[in-house]
Amino acid sequence: MTHYAVGDIQGCFDALTELLSKIQFDPNKDHLIAVGDLVNRGPKSLETLRYCKNLGDSFTTVLGNHDLHLLAIAHGIRNPTSKDTLNPILEASDRDEILGWLQQQPLLLNIKGYTVVHAGIPPQWSIAQAEELASEVSRALTSENSGDYFAAMYGNLPLLWSDNLESPDRLRVITNYLTRMRFCKAQGELELDSKSTINPPAGYKAWFDHAGRKSRGNKIIFGHWAALKGRDCGVNLFPLDTGYIWGGAMRIMNLDTQEYVHLNT
Repeated sequence: MTHYAVGDIQGCFDALTELLSKIQFDPNKDHLIAVGDLVNRGPKSLETLRYCKNLGDSFTTVLGNHDLHLLAIAHGIRNPTSKDTLNPILEASDRDEILGWLQQQPLLLNIKGYTVVHAGIPPQWSIAQAEELASEVSRALTSENSGDYFAAMYGNLPLLWSDNLESPDRLRVITNYLTRMRFCKAQGELELDSKSTINPPAGYKAWFDHAGRKSRGNKIIFGHWAALKGRDCGVNLFPLDTGYIWGGAMRIMNLDTQEYVHLNT
């Protein structure tokens, strides 16, 4: 079995299937892993979700910020924005089945010696701590009171993790680290306003550039940051969001060989 990890799909279903055809992906003997943001901005989010769900055990994903946004809208917590392309999902006859499946997905997973996460791991967390805290969010997502989680999910504060935080602040900052983070300070203080740049604001660095990062010895696959354009971020780092939705390529990686294959727009 060959394991592949694909970058942010964002509803670009035709590109996904073309890329999978390019690598001769066979769901009967291969496994596809997604770094989150399966949906939104692209034209075929519903088709993307149906396809990935129907892959069954041959597919695994973590949740990205756009996936969580979709779920919040479905729970009546948020209204779609003018940029969202989610209405076909919300109006689909099988929406409850699809969204129920999506809501069961984790924020972090460890597979084949890699950690897969949508945005990254803050420098002050080990992989073990990140996994434990991601599980807290997963328990909230799959509980009978998941609506409470979505109601409190939006917002930038707190900017810094503390073991003493309580919900909803606790769950919000975990979510922001794992699904929205780009820049932070060495102790983990977030900067969530800079999006379309790789140049850090004064006093901040990219989350993976901090010398004391506890996860430095771990192999991390991540997406979310299209502005990176898939550039080399250092040893053990595998950025997969190469910005297909913004005119870049869609990237897929063979976990066994660490080879990248691209589909250009």
